Amino acid sequence: MDTLRKSIAAGIMISIGAYGILVIENNYASALLFTLGLLTICKLKLNLFTGKCGFVLENKKWRELWLILLGNLATGYLLGLAYSTISFELVDAAAAKVSTWNFTPGFFIKSLLCGVLMYIAVKLYQCGTILGIIIGIPLFILCGFQHCIANVVYMGVARTIHPSLLIAIVGNMAGSLLIWYFTRDLSITE
Repeated sequence: MDTLRKSIAAGIMISIGAYGILVIENNYASALLFTLGLLTICKLKLNLFTGKCGFVLENKKWRELWLILLGNLATGYLLGLAYSTISFELVDAAAAKVSTWNFTPGFFIKSLLCGVLMYIAVKLYQCGTILGIIIGIPLFILCGFQHCIANVVYMGVARTIHPSLLIAIVGNMAGSLLIWYFTRDLSITE
């Protein structure tokens, strides 16, 4: 139950960041403010799929990872549905965002690159610096990279389910594992 509780809490944090992306008109400000979600997740040791999947080959916690994913997805979607009751403008903004998603190599690459940045952000946090979060999270948002948990929040706000979610999940995990593979035996030096 602790795994699920921490997954729900992480889903709440990401949903607040996604809400901010939809309502704050300044892209730079909303991207920077989104970092509060991952900072909180890392500091409180919450369970975010995109922050954990790059480490699964080391810790072998596959079953826990899938529970984290389900907890994050359910929480994000349900909170998105709740946010959809706030205003029609919010629903329209989310629907516009979801309508741009498609089954292209570009969408997968954007998901993969988000996974790379998420792994780097969490790994650097584990090494004692928040620079990966402060720089990496705004970078993935401003570049339009695809984060599966944030995407499910937008789907909830738009009151839809989009099949590209599967691509985002696979891409986020593949990107995290890819950068883990190439950096796994490197040490951090000051």
